[in-house]
Amino acid sequence: MTTASTGRPTRLGIDIGGTGSRWVACDLEGRELARGRADGATAHIFNGAERLRLTAALADIAAQLCSHGLSPTRVRAGLTGYGAGVESEAQTLFAAAFGVPASIVDDITTAYLAVYRPGEGHVVSAGTGSFGVHMAVDGAQIRVGGRGILVDDAGSGSWIALRAIERLYRAYDRDGNFDAMPRMAHHIFEMVGGREWGNVREFVYSGNRGRIGTLAIAVGRAAHDQDPAAIELLSRAGAELAAIARTLILRIGPLPLAFIGGALDLHPIIKQTIGANLDGHSLDFPESDPALTAARQV
Repeated sequence: MTTASTGRPTRLGIDIGGTGSRWVACDLEGRELARGRADGATAHIFNGAERLRLTAALADIAAQLCSHGLSPTRVRAGLTGYGAGVESEAQTLFAAAFGVPASIVDDITTAYLAVYRPGEGHVVSAGTGSFGVHMAVDGAQIRVGGRGILVDDAGSGSWIALRAIERLYRAYDRDGNFDAMPRMAHHIFEMVGGREWGNVREFVYSGNRGRIGTLAIAVGRAAHDQDPAAIELLSRAGAELAAIARTLILRIGPLPLAFIGGALDLHPIIKQTIGANLDGHSLDFPESDPALTAARQV
């Protein structure tokens, strides 16, 4: 569907990640008018299922804009996994949804610009996936990680979820039960919808990285219930995210560090571990808003 052309002209910013999408509409002077959420998606539209996910997310955002009486005249989006190989088809999907051409960049770019101006610092993001980035004054980027759950994404929500499932079933193979980590087992099985391996297998292998990443919430709940295995795993996640920051420091030099993303809020141990591993460095955990930043850039 396409948004109605009779609505109030707006500047639309969208931040599309694997777990969820966020949008902000501003007037032509950059004042916020409305914001909302939609399901997540990726730029992996060479995969038919991912193409449908992105199409559905954009259609939902377009419908929400219509319900607010808004019509985008300029669109800027950060899309996870975006690159030159999918540029043409992604542009077609955005134009079909909003009726205007879109300025699309990867979500790494929007994440950085929501925190720093080019050259000011290093950003480490821990959402469904993880990555580190430094953007130079000339716009050149140095990126660390961000290669997806099949390769790395250490410290991210999907990484936490998969490591937790691995631990559960290694314990089961050893003991024949889940008594070694009962609270983590309880919360994961509750989110999966069953205690059998078939339930977990279906959840993991029939889903996408965004769906898998939601299981990190279960690990966070188990940690709040004082499950030692969950606490140790989230501490490992914090150490992995700190390692991304150290790699940026090694390559670029010491600069202020900003850590962003929903995985950081699963449990305080994650931020505590990051701080302990980066003692002496300038750290911040800002509440960034990439969608609003994008809306004000177009």
